[in-house]
Amino acid sequence: MSDPNRNRHTVAQAFELVADPEKKARIEARNVLLQYDMAKEMVESGFGEGAIPFVLRSSHILRLHQRALKNVETFAGTYRNTPVEISKSKHTPPESFEVALLIEEMCNYIKSNGDKTPVHLSAYAMWRLNWIHPFSDGNGRTSRIISYMVLCNALGHWVPGTRTIPDMIADNRKPYYEALESADSSLRDTEIVDLTELEELLANLLSRQLVNVLGDATGSSL
Repeated sequence: MSDPNRNRHTVAQAFELVADPEKKARIEARNVLLQYDMAKEMVESGFGEGAIPFVLRSSHILRLHQRALKNVETFAGTYRNTPVEISKSKHTPPESFEVALLIEEMCNYIKSNGDKTPVHLSAYAMWRLNWIHPFSDGNGRTSRIISYMVLCNALGHWVPGTRTIPDMIADNRKPYYEALESADSSLRDTEIVDLTELEELLANLLSRQLVNVLGDATGSSL
C-alpha cells in the first residue's frame, strides 16, 4: 500500500483557465459551495408526495463536475479522453474509452441495491468513482459530494449540519486515502471489493456530523 500520509492527486494533462493560484483557490472555494447547493437541490427534488424519486445518473455527475471546475478548467463537465495516473497510489485507472460504461454500471449498482445500507451505497459510490477516475481533475471533490448525495437519498432526507462528511474528509484526507487504498488493494489481491474500512470511516464521520448538529442545537460542547 502506498504511503497514505502523502497526497494522492491526478496526474494528467489539464488546461487551466486561471493562472493565479490565489484567484483559482477563491473560485474553487465558491464552486464547492455552489456544487453542494446543486447536489442538495437534485436530491431533494425527489422527496415529498408526488415527487419522482432521485436516481443517480451520468448526467448528474457531469453537471456536478462542471459546477466544481467552472471558470477553472476547460474540461469541466466532460469525461477525460486520455489516460491518467494517481500520484502516490498503486491503482491505475481504466482507459478513457471505458469510463462512460463504467459510470453507467456504477449508477445501476446503486439503483439496483436499495436493500443495502445507505452507508454501504455511499461508500461504494465514493470508492468506485475514485477507482474509475473519470475526469482529468476534480475527481476527489466530485466523488465526495456524489457519495453524500447517495447517502442522503438512501436515508430519505438531506442530512443536516454545517460540518458535513465531505467537509471533514477535505480537512483530514489521510483516513480517506487509506480507506480507498484498502478497497483498491482488496480488489487487486482477491478480485473482491472490501469496503469495510471506508464504510467504518463514513459511519464515524456521520456520527460526528450529527453530534455537531446536536451541539449547535443545544449550545453545548459534545
